[in-house]
Amino acid sequence: MDQQTLRDQFPFAVARVTRRWRKLLDERLKDLGVTQARWSTMVYLQRGGEGLTQRELAHLMAIENPTLVRLLDSLEEQGLIERRPCKRDRRARRLYLTPAGERFMNDLNERGNILRDEMLAGIEDKDLEVALGVFEKVMENAVNLKK
Repeated sequence: MDQQTLRDQFPFAVARVTRRWRKLLDERLKDLGVTQARWSTMVYLQRGGEGLTQRELAHLMAIENPTLVRLLDSLEEQGLIERRPCKRDRRARRLYLTPAGERFMNDLNERGNILRDEMLAGIEDKDLEVALGVFEKVMENAVNLKK
């Protein structure tokens, strides 16, 4: 395959893999009653560190704050997260998983790990390392485009 064809196919390949991952994980999480937007918010909260402010979480997720507020409202209604006042800034609230949210994340992580292992079957670690390096560089380039 020539260089131009590889470059032309790259964004579409990334999009296809992303859509397939989300579809399969949504199917495996259907019984938990959460959407992709909700479970991804929970993942970012858990991995970003509990106690993040809404602004910090929005930045981490690369989404607008009003969009995140709606997601957080629905997660709070489901009893998966709670907002607590920030001691240093009374206007801000910090986000934490509830015990139900912790149980949800344990289940999500377990199901997600199984799916990840199934999707990465037959792929060598060295190939994953190269792929991750490429994605990191693409993201670095994308961030620099915004400036």
